[in-house]
Amino acid sequence: MKIQILNGSLPEFWDRRAVFLANLLSLFFGNQEETEVLRREIGTLETYGNRLLPILNILFTGRPNLLVLQREPDPALRTYFVDRIGLELPELLLAPEGAYELLLDQTAAGDPGLSPLLDQIAGHPAEWIDGFVTDEALATLARRTSKKTVSSESGSKRGNNKRLLHDYLVSAGLPTFETRIAESRSEIQACLSALANQGYRHAVLKSPIGASGIGLIRVTTEGHCRVPEYLFHEGACLVQGWLDDNKESVQPVGSPSVQVFVADDSATLYDMTGQILSNESIHEGNVAPPPCFSRDPGLRDELLRQASNACEWLHAQGYRGTGSLDFHVVKQNGMLEVRICEINARVTGATYPSVLARHFAPEKAWLMRNLQFNPPIEGARLLKLLDEKGMLYLPGNELGILPINFNLDGHGQTAKGQFLCLAGDTEAAGRLLDAARHVLPVSLNYDRD
Repeated sequence: MKIQILNGSLPEFWDRRAVFLANLLSLFFGNQEETEVLRREIGTLETYGNRLLPILNILFTGRPNLLVLQREPDPALRTYFVDRIGLELPELLLAPEGAYELLLDQTAAGDPGLSPLLDQIAGHPAEWIDGFVTDEALATLARRTSKKTVSSESGSKRGNNKRLLHDYLVSAGLPTFETRIAESRSEIQACLSALANQGYRHAVLKSPIGASGIGLIRVTTEGHCRVPEYLFHEGACLVQGWLDDNKESVQPVGSPSVQVFVADDSATLYDMTGQILSNESIHEGNVAPPPCFSRDPGLRDELLRQASNACEWLHAQGYRGTGSLDFHVVKQNGMLEVRICEINARVTGATYPSVLARHFAPEKAWLMRNLQFNPPIEGARLLKLLDEKGMLYLPGNELGILPINFNLDGHGQTAKGQFLCLAGDTEAAGRLLDAARHVLPVSLNYDRD
């Protein structure tokens, strides 16, 4: 398999026409408990799929493409995409409420709420079908509509399995975290005690399948902790020593991420970003280039070496599509240590800003943050305020804020959004975002992805 490395420019994505089912309920491959945790933690879950709107025709260059959503995108944002920045948008189709669950019910093939959706997808000229992951529901939809999935069901699931990745890293001689394997909840305490004896004050419990911080729990290595059963839905749980400055001689450096595209006979590493993480290690945004590059010039080469190796593994699992390889970098006893945390084999929270940034501003700096609005604000007003201050991104400008998506509340107001700041350097991008916080007449908080 050929590995191509680009320096902040887009690869040749799929020369295909596709139907994309933008439903985040698929992320956990049938683990209903993890799905319910995500529902509770993200109140605007049904509007997250709308982030595909500005990038789908970039990922799939054939025409027409069809984006299946749970809720209509903000009309003012759609107008901005088309009339102000010149994006060509895919065709849209709204799925009826509960359609995803019905796809998993083999007895619901003739359900009146599902049949129109199946007919419209089957009648669309796109030959391919894709989603955040290829799970049983998407595979079922592909069969019922006579389309091909971009990634196989097994390839998608294996590519997102943290236990399989860990086993591969060990076999390939790549750096890993100090790890114990717990086959059940009863074995967790012994694993934590072993890590405590090695000087770790904290550990992380990792479910084999997880996403958006769900399936990952940080705990202390001393005392007892409550462990949810859903961590073991796919088998044994990873218990890994947490490397931060609570461990003697450890100095945190950064959490960079490599954006990749895995095709049938190649893989392309096209962007490198720094992850912005909460105290609980939940993804809140990205910045490119990663700040840690300026402090450790040799870090980039090591990231690319390990990422190239991991992409070969990901390709061998049968996964095809975009993804992110997340790293953890520290200095321990003065020596730089680089480890792969996980592979997210799907369109991720970093894919949207990276694709748009490299489409409009190749090789330039960018910053993406999730902003929560209190009280919620009308999308058209939000865009107008940024535009009047000259802060709204327009093609040809040196800098500007490009809204990727508005997460709407029950009244059609923007409760949260994803905002991409384009600028000549990361400092300028940060100043632009800070200025926007003073322009908008609402209280703003950074939020999780």
